[in-house]
Amino acid sequence: MNAAALNGLDLLATAVAVVDDKQAVLYMNPAAENLFEASNTNVAGLTLERLFGDNAVLGTAISYAHANNCSYTEHELELAINGRLRLHLACTVSPMERGAEGASGTLLEFRQIDQQMRVEREARLLEQSQAHRELIRNLAHEIKNPLGGIRGAAQLLDRELERPALHEYTQVIIKESDRLQSLMDRLLTPHRLPLPGPVNIHEVLERVRSVIVAEFPGISVRRDYDTSMPMLTGDREQLIQSVLNIARNAAQAIKGSGRDIHDGEIRLKTRIARQVTLARRRYRHAVQVEIIDNGPGIPEHMRERVFQPLVSGREGGNGLGLTIAHNFVMQHQGTIKFDSVPGRTCFTLLLPVHDEESAPPAANR
Repeated sequence: MNAAALNGLDLLATAVAVVDDKQAVLYMNPAAENLFEASNTNVAGLTLERLFGDNAVLGTAISYAHANNCSYTEHELELAINGRLRLHLACTVSPMERGAEGASGTLLEFRQIDQQMRVEREARLLEQSQAHRELIRNLAHEIKNPLGGIRGAAQLLDRELERPALHEYTQVIIKESDRLQSLMDRLLTPHRLPLPGPVNIHEVLERVRSVIVAEFPGISVRRDYDTSMPMLTGDREQLIQSVLNIARNAAQAIKGSGRDIHDGEIRLKTRIARQVTLARRRYRHAVQVEIIDNGPGIPEHMRERVFQPLVSGREGGNGLGLTIAHNFVMQHQGTIKFDSVPGRTCFTLLLPVHDEESAPPAANR
């Protein structure tokens, strides 16, 4: 295979390897280097057996493709790299002619099944989220009108009561009506479309940090920033609200865990992610934000429903904070996911960076 063709493979987002007729590696593109955590220089000349172990499924796929002179796709392939990295892949095997001697070679294209499943899961979650939002929105509209009537009637009754002790009951009705009104407003808030503009993600995080420090004195909020992060195009207020809802949930979990609040810590971390697929579109770069806390973790029974509305593991919680955060991030064509074990919960936001967006000046650590 000539150098020009190999240079073309460098540009592919999928992992590609070329092997000779003895199944020794001739070339890996950058995507394959990232996937297998190995450099092209180090693996050149190694056989597939040396690299992946004795994998009968891969060997059979290569033999079939050459025997029938056709491309063949193995949809379920498990590869172990150096006995530690285990990958679940789909692999397309294509025979090729190489060099003037006509010696046979093979082109292998690998795709992570996990990534494909994640994209499908995100699409499914988006559909479910849209259905939930529409249901909740209709419900909120239906509740608001009679709620206003209840509050108005309670105010009129309060003015007519002569016994001071009875005012306590009407005040309860008024205050609870106000609380429900606020809840309905929050249910409807996520439906505002984003107002895009240039956003420095560290300014967003600093705003969140200042709120959490003021609201939860004693909890340590630490920074771990990559100061070379590029600018985003997005709705600054929605992004602040998304991160704030996650961080506030973390702080409330730490506070309610029964431990000394001064042992609580939240870490705000930024990194650049490369070659990511978001909302079925490939981006060269994305901003990765992690909100990490050392609280008690998310209960196992809640993990599948954590982004659904009105789901809360905290007494007095309304279960809207993470729903709103999820909706806002999805409106920015981003993704939000989490990992949680007792003592460490990490919410990860990925927000796409468009090619025309430039790097901001370094932020203060």
